[in-house]
Amino acid sequence: MRQRNPSVEKVKSPVEPSVAILMATFNGAAYIDQQLASIAAQSYGGWTLWVSDDGSSDDTLLRLRSFAGVRADGQVVVRQGPAAGVVANFLSLLQLAEIDAAYYAYADQDDVWHADKLARALAWLDQQDPEVPALYCSRTVLVDADDRVIGESPRFGRAPTFANALVQNIAGGNTMVFNRAARRLLSLTDNEAAPVLHDWWVYLVVSACKGTVFFDPKPTLRYRQHGANLIGSNVGWRARLTRISKALGGRTTQWNDRNIAALAPLRGSMSESALATLDKFERARRAAGVLRRLAGLRRSAVYRQSIWGDLSLWIAAALGRL
Repeated sequence: MRQRNPSVEKVKSPVEPSVAILMATFNGAAYIDQQLASIAAQSYGGWTLWVSDDGSSDDTLLRLRSFAGVRADGQVVVRQGPAAGVVANFLSLLQLAEIDAAYYAYADQDDVWHADKLARALAWLDQQDPEVPALYCSRTVLVDADDRVIGESPRFGRAPTFANALVQNIAGGNTMVFNRAARRLLSLTDNEAAPVLHDWWVYLVVSACKGTVFFDPKPTLRYRQHGANLIGSNVGWRARLTRISKALGGRTTQWNDRNIAALAPLRGSMSESALATLDKFERARRAAGVLRRLAGLRRSAVYRQSIWGDLSLWIAAALGRL
């Protein structure tokens, strides 16, 4: 997998390609107006918004239709979701044949995008080979329910590779923008295999299938933390201890089982190095005895982005919970 790190702010696209923004909604009326306003305020204007609503009982649909009413005809499309949870909702948009664009951006219903979010992502994506899967993602500014800044998401220092993606998702879906080549691969997802998270799945597939991933250290949106969040920022000691407790309780094993099963239909598209990493990791997971599991984990060369993350990985291996 190739990785580039250009000065994305200095690059401009000579031709504005289309971006399909994919938003999954469910009872998001409390914050969705701010998110929609931030999309409308993008410095890059060549976007369409596709919304899949999973049966909202509040004013979400009313607010979406109001927003669509003041946009150009066809720029905002709202459809009924599968009502099977957030992951299935996002995947349903990803697999919708009528959506065709040069680039695709995931969007949550309760964030606030920086005005240059799409432009910044496209500045990097435009430099990539369009036939090679490419994924842009970034840090975020963390805000509370009232949009007050409370921090920033981690600045990851290690490379975004498949060896990392196998055991950790660093790419928040709300920051993701990816190209058509990536979408083609992702549209092959077997929904019955049920990958754990829609955004982790993008990181896994692109990094596994000879793609390019760029993690931008500059935040591109305000990521709202509130009681209704399905997935929070996972920042801080409490979140770290909760993750370790759940990992040792068997969650890591279950998640690895699901993601690896979902990757099976894509083995023919994976790079040799990704296949080797996956096979070594699988042998480490199935090895009998602590020393064999630890030795196998070392041979697989998988890693997380922090010392604490790596430590929890080694503990899970020692306890047979990979």
